[in-house]
Amino acid sequence: MTIREFKMPDVGEGLTEAEILKWYVQPGDTVTDGQVVCEVETAKAAVELPIPFDGVVHALLFEEGTTVDVGQVIISVQTGEAEAPAPAAAAVEAAPAAAEPAPAARQPVLVGYGVSEASTKRRPRKAAPAPAVAAQNGTAAPVAAPAPAAPAAPAPLPAVPAQPAGERPLAKPPVRKLAKDLGIDLAAVVPTGDGGVVTREDVHAAAAAAITPQAAAPAAAPAAAPAAVAAPVAVAAAPVADASARETRIPVKGVRKVTAQAMVGSAFTAPHVTEFVTFDVTRTMKLVQELKADPDLAGLRINPLLLIAKAVLVAIRRNPDVNASWDEAAQEIVLKHYVNLGIAAATPRGLIVPNIKDAHAKSLGELSESLSSLVATARDGKTSPADMQNGTITITNVGVFGVDTGTPILNPGESAILAVGAIKLQPWVHKGKVKPRHVTTLALSFDHRLIDGELGSKFLADIAAVLEQPRRLITWA
Repeated sequence: MTIREFKMPDVGEGLTEAEILKWYVQPGDTVTDGQVVCEVETAKAAVELPIPFDGVVHALLFEEGTTVDVGQVIISVQTGEAEAPAPAAAAVEAAPAAAEPAPAARQPVLVGYGVSEASTKRRPRKAAPAPAVAAQNGTAAPVAAPAPAAPAAPAPLPAVPAQPAGERPLAKPPVRKLAKDLGIDLAAVVPTGDGGVVTREDVHAAAAAAITPQAAAPAAAPAAAPAAVAAPVAVAAAPVADASARETRIPVKGVRKVTAQAMVGSAFTAPHVTEFVTFDVTRTMKLVQELKADPDLAGLRINPLLLIAKAVLVAIRRNPDVNASWDEAAQEIVLKHYVNLGIAAATPRGLIVPNIKDAHAKSLGELSESLSSLVATARDGKTSPADMQNGTITITNVGVFGVDTGTPILNPGESAILAVGAIKLQPWVHKGKVKPRHVTTLALSFDHRLIDGELGSKFLADIAAVLEQPRRLITWA
């Protein structure tokens, strides 16, 4: 019999930690290859983790609610495999490096199986300072003693320079994209990751002096010792349970953490301009009711947001230069010939912005299906990281909360975001007479490096014109 360890997997999207939301197994339970053992929340989504081998659960190393770094062991399983003639602790540590069959096994990632061999070997470089830490803790002394543990460290090294080309700074592709989106030169960023790897936090820190992700690193260090986890969790929970407390401190993590970093980075990087327009959408509201009664659209969700999304797509076709991004490193404006339309969604875990891929190529019915699927997935907390990448322009519907309008902040890497206000019956001059009409206000925030006042005004005016006269969905399309 031997003990195998399952580590918090690397999703390959630049994420470095995840919070354990729920354990589905307990010590003594039998597990099989592919069985879901826990649910975790990353900065982007909640994901269920399957375990890649059979056995009996030996120990759960972290409690629910604990944030764990990628690469840390979260569960150990007793398997029926023959144990090598060496101390148990040393066998567990050496198995991933020495055993040949291990790399051939499927490796779990936060969205399923299939991570490459190179990516699974990058994290073990954290083990280099482990002997000193183990000696201080007094719990893993057998691991530091055997000599075979030392040669395991050089194994991952060839895989690390494989991604960078030439003298480029070490960083994962999503981090490089983030740096480009925020206009940051990676060569000028001070890396804090293992082996000189630039992290997302490093990029945000370079984008705005107000961000101090380095302060989060010492706080995460105690998580390396599983035995020390229970106490901090209990201490953190105490203020919440105390009804007499005058303040409650909530750890910034998950979706809230990444949203905060993205918004600060965007606000201090892209020069924002916001314009407003208030207009009559009575004809659009009538069209919504007609489309709901159309048998060809039976079963589809027809609402004002659907027609607003279609109006945005028509306006982009008339003003294609708004659909762009700023490449600071190359000093280029990148015009997008596709539209990945982001829809800001408020979920129990915070604000996320999944996007509809190639929305420009979809019919009204297909756009309705995509919107419904996007919203349902977001509410269930099952939005994947891929669904939130490569957006080009975003719509945020603050009107559902009864708000007239707002001044939205750009989603990093995008050129514009449209805030839709509440649609209300108001007195309005129509054909020379004051009548009750459905009226709304749109607010368009845009990156002034990419979009000047004239272009932004024309784009917003075209959206309003389509919604004032919905027949333009046909004549302008």
